[in-house]
Amino acid sequence: MSLPFDQFAADLTYADLPEPLLAVLRRSFLDTMGVAAVASTTDMADAARRGARAMFGVGTAGGARVLMAGTMLSPAGAAMAGGFTVDAVDAHDTTSPCKGHVGSAVFPALMAMAEVVKKPLTGAAFAADLAVAYEVSCRAGLAQHATCADYHTSGAWTAVGVATACARMLGCDRDQIRHAAGIGEYHGPRSQMMRCIDYPTMVRDGVGWGAPSGVVAAYLAHEGFTGAPALTCEQAPDFWTDLGRNWRTVEDTSYKAYPCCRWAHPSIDAVAHLMQTHGLSHHEIAGVDIKTFHNATRLAGHRPATPDEFAYGIAFPVATMIVRGQIGVPELAADTLTDPEIRRISDTIRLIDDPHFTKISQGKRWAQVTLHTKDGRSFEDAPRTPKGDNDLPLSDAEISEKFHLFADPVLGQTRATEIEQLSTVFDSLDAAQFDRLLDLCLSAP
Repeated sequence: MSLPFDQFAADLTYADLPEPLLAVLRRSFLDTMGVAAVASTTDMADAARRGARAMFGVGTAGGARVLMAGTMLSPAGAAMAGGFTVDAVDAHDTTSPCKGHVGSAVFPALMAMAEVVKKPLTGAAFAADLAVAYEVSCRAGLAQHATCADYHTSGAWTAVGVATACARMLGCDRDQIRHAAGIGEYHGPRSQMMRCIDYPTMVRDGVGWGAPSGVVAAYLAHEGFTGAPALTCEQAPDFWTDLGRNWRTVEDTSYKAYPCCRWAHPSIDAVAHLMQTHGLSHHEIAGVDIKTFHNATRLAGHRPATPDEFAYGIAFPVATMIVRGQIGVPELAADTLTDPEIRRISDTIRLIDDPHFTKISQGKRWAQVTLHTKDGRSFEDAPRTPKGDNDLPLSDAEISEKFHLFADPVLGQTRATEIEQLSTVFDSLDAAQFDRLLDLCLSAP
């Protein structure tokens, strides 16, 4: 017999969390904070903070600080601005089976709630809340993609996980948790992901509305507002039969090596491998062929004009790797978009819609790259899926290196190092230590 999701959410304790799950939550904590640090400097994050400040002032629920900004807003406002902040740099954790992202919504929302729920709050208690948010989000996302015709953004299904976990944090009973999930699902953003692929803007992956939708849903349910059932939780039983026994969070969570759409990553990995293996210089490259799945070919981006177009491109990020040998913080600068050599190579890239790769790219992302040189040679890589997936995971050292690459220039090495030290053991922190971690992550740089 399957465990009802509301019972799971109400009764879960830290003692129920297996070590592999805790390892994922610790890793996602560190990874998300690194992305949030660099993303807090973007125009998108600044616009989101200003918009949230105009609409979501502190009310009777209390004040919560915006991630990496310190701006005091309502919990919903902090969740909104924080969600848009993390989403501003497309490098946060991902779940390929859901074709989306959990941490970018869950961390801003739950950290905002941690500011206003009854204290003291230990790291262990927060870990149990995170586990509920991740697991419900992952399963709701799987159910939604199996039962809805369109491909929706992560905000659509993370709203359900956020609502469930936030209702738990407010001390709601099982019935109220059911209603919170239903409200979050009903009012969550059913935004169409391919619209942002075809027309990249700051709307991104929808978590900037998914996170506050979940927070508001929890508060409404706490006050007696009704909204059950959440169809993805209660009318898609195939995705919930092993709830509490197996953890989709562990099976499905993976991490990004580069700050751009995951669909571009196998091609980026391929050109990095070919350039290094054959000792090639970007000056030698005359053309690039990329065979990949259909949706990835819609990530054209040969000449992006904005960071949003860069994030949802494939040609230009691949060209950037060929020329720069990396896609890190310097490559997020505006002058990258006008680099003449990157533009030259990007213009030579041919995207090939491959039916076989489209067929097998279910929960995976396949691509094959061939480099052509000016002297007539060709170098073909084997078909590959991206590094960072669970079958080719990033190491702890690589996650740490990525974190410091993103965080140190913004926060300073001392503060970044303390965040790393605390976040990688956050579930063992007492209330005072966990409050210190929150302060490090929520204060302005």
